[in-house]
Amino acid sequence: MTQRIRVQWIVAPFVVALTVPWPAAAQDILPAAALRDFLESEVGILSNSVTNLKAQGDSLWTGPFLNLTVDEGISWLIADADSLVGTANRVFSIDIEGDIIWVGLGFVDNTSGDGVQSAGGFLFSEDAGQSWSYRATQLDRPGETTVTYGVSTLPALDVIVPQQSPPFDIDFDPATGSIWVAGWASGVRRSDDRGASWDRVVLPPDSLDSIHPDTMYTFRVEPRRGTTGWLNHMGFSVLVDETGTVWAGTPAGVNRSLDGGFSWRRFSSDGTAGSLTGNWVISIEEQERPGRNPIWMASWNAGEAGERGRFGVTVTRDGGDTFEQLLLGETIFDFAFDDDGFVYAAGDNGLFISDDDGQTWRTVQYFEDADDPDITLKPDVRVFSVATTREALWVGTSDGLVRTTDHGETWNIFRVNVPLNPEEPSARIPRVDSYAYPNPFSPASDRFVRIRFDSGSGGTVLRIHDFGMNLIREVRSDGGSGVRELSWDGTDSDGIRVANGTYFYSIDSGGDSSWGKILLIE
Repeated sequence: MTQRIRVQWIVAPFVVALTVPWPAAAQDILPAAALRDFLESEVGILSNSVTNLKAQGDSLWTGPFLNLTVDEGISWLIADADSLVGTANRVFSIDIEGDIIWVGLGFVDNTSGDGVQSAGGFLFSEDAGQSWSYRATQLDRPGETTVTYGVSTLPALDVIVPQQSPPFDIDFDPATGSIWVAGWASGVRRSDDRGASWDRVVLPPDSLDSIHPDTMYTFRVEPRRGTTGWLNHMGFSVLVDETGTVWAGTPAGVNRSLDGGFSWRRFSSDGTAGSLTGNWVISIEEQERPGRNPIWMASWNAGEAGERGRFGVTVTRDGGDTFEQLLLGETIFDFAFDDDGFVYAAGDNGLFISDDDGQTWRTVQYFEDADDPDITLKPDVRVFSVATTREALWVGTSDGLVRTTDHGETWNIFRVNVPLNPEEPSARIPRVDSYAYPNPFSPASDRFVRIRFDSGSGGTVLRIHDFGMNLIREVRSDGGSGVRELSWDGTDSDGIRVANGTYFYSIDSGGDSSWGKILLIE
């Protein structure tokens, strides 16, 4: 299940509202108290909502709990990080450069009931993830109300609370040792001392397209709040490319610096095909290609560009001299690339694949496991993240993690795997022959409930009974033996949605039977 956190920013004369996917954790299946036992069991990924992926070589790191596989998903590990495990923190961003890994942490603050995304600090490792250190959030100290920018001393809002400042993106530059973070209300910031301190990066206000440190300015450094402040002083994404050019995505466009983050030029949507599709640049990724590396951007129109802007993809192949618009109308979250020249885009409407530099695309919206056709993802699955290891493309979705080695022709599905009949059962992870999840189950939001069981040889029959033990649905499968899953969509044998209430399932497989209960709530 994916929870959606609605972030609303009042921007006169309109309201900008962004629905951000937030990864629901393993508690979708386990009670919260069981999470520690499950983490220690190291049996698989820990969340079916996979919003972060980062790969290097054969290593793949996933959020929201920093799972790692180095053998293409055969085995999984969990980072030994006290500031993540057993806390409210989750992974919001990851960057890897050699043995150095930086992770931006955040959490959802429900104190006021609004579900506000908040900053949780940073993890970093200098030994490829074997050990971790923690760094505090990228916030100001109270009273830091001025910023020195070249010859100017600018007034500034001191951003001192974690709410509304999650680290949406992070980038480590190995050439300089700088760490860059895009933190929404806290803007774009940089650390040159391994995260011990963070400096504000001054970007142009909305009223200017460029700034230079040798020019005198008087504008206030402040994120937009109601009718005050600037959209361009809020951070969505950041990237330092192969040439040392720094790119910073905001709700007012993309900013480019050719001198390490001192002078900036801002590019925005102007309604022409040669500009950004929209001004909300929520993701920036670099594609390694001969010559100048293309820079790909997920550029949204959340209202700030009016009728001129559209959702889609913006790419520059010449360092920002020109821009090209692709996938118009699509809401894109992430990009990945492989050595064969394929481009992959993760979006609300599925996975988009191009083998000709984005001129044409095919869409994958249905994912079925090549080894077991009974294991599928939900038909309306959202694709949040993509990454490529040496051997595979990995796709993070709202319903699991999938892998392909043939550019999306066939798939293997990885989902949270609570063990059946564990070797050492406990009150938290008991010995069971089968279980249903999510439970309670909503046909409207969950689409179907999965029943997981250990299948014997021969066919399997799943039967659904109502509270009076009347048979309402039967599902048969000829799949093989081993741990398997079947699903029920909440309808009877005539395809009519059943009423809310308690239902019982029975599994007959290879001469063995098991029973369980499902609570259906719409």
